[in-house]
Parts: sequence; C-alpha cells; structure tokens
Amino acid sequence: MKIKALPDVPRWAALAAHAVPLIVLPSGIWRIALTLGLPVATVDDPSFALNTFQIVLTVVAELLAFLTLGLVRSWGEVFPRRLPLLGGKAVSPRGATAAALGGALGLFALTGWFTYVAVAGIDATAAGTHTQGLVQNVLFYACYLPLIAWAPLLTTAAIAYYRRRTAPAGGRSTSAPLAAPDASSCV
Repeated sequence: MKIKALPDVPRWAALAAHAVPLIVLPSGIWRIALTLGLPVATVDDPSFALNTFQIVLTVVAELLAFLTLGLVRSWGEVFPRRLPLLGGKAVSPRGATAAALGGALGLFALTGWFTYVAVAGIDATAAGTHTQGLVQNVLFYACYLPLIAWAPLLTTAAIAYYRRRTAPAGGRSTSAPLAAPDASSCV
C-alpha cells in the first residue's frame, strides 16, 4: 500500500501520521449514530444541544486528527497558497512541533482522566449516555479504545517531523521548506 508522504519522511512516521485520522473515525461514527437515534447507547435526555455538541465534537476531532498528516506532507512545510495571509509562507518547525506536542500532551491527559473515570466508576449512574447490554458495550469499546493510540502516534509523528525539519540531511538544510525547482534547472 502506497502511503503519501514526502520522500525524506521515514515510513514509520508516515504510517503513524496516516493512522491518526483512521483511529479517530470510529468514535465519530459512534457519536453520529447516537445523534441519529441508532441503538448504540441509551440517552437519558436527547436534546438539540447534546446532538449539536456530538456533531461539533466529531468534526473538530477529525479535523485535528487530519492535521497530523501535515507532519509528513508538503503542506506541513509550506502553507498552501489558498490560505489567506499564510499562503506560501514557510511553516515554523518549532511552532508546528510545539502545537503537535501540546495536542499530544492534552490527549495524554484526557486519556488518563477518562481511564481513571472508567475504572473508578465515577458517575456511572449519572444522567447522560449509557450503554446497556453486551452488544452496546462491545461496540462502544471497539469505537473508543483506538483513541488510546492517538497521543502516542501524534507524538511519534511530531518528533520525526522536528528531527527531519531541523537536522541537516543529505547536504540540504531541512529547516528550509521544500521549493519547487525553477524552469532553468529542469533543462
């Protein structure tokens, strides 16, 4: 299987970056199914606000996961021209790495908190969304357990990105963005 990435990106980093949007997707599908009223769980009080929150959370999570691909693609080195104000400018390796590692730190914290809440059984009887029965529990865990890998995969991709962009490799300083060759050098 061909993974799209820049030529100097290690295969393991490209695989890590491409895995992130895929591992986030099942939880989003679960939330959308819940919003649509499918029997993936029982909702005590389905409200417009809850449904809106679930859809917004799904979209935001998938967009943030998708940004991980910037760590292995050209738009992670130079902002796409179609972006207002930033288009065509170089992406700061330190800024992109700090943002990615900050996101990973937040994900590690959330993973730790939600693991603690689940193991401790905190708010298990509170109003909200509850799974009932074996099928709903298995489906819930199948959709949400992959999220445990998000923070480590993002960290891995961010470290590879930083190393690639700041260390010289093959005589080329990788802190400079990749530039398209000019017409005279193609002759």
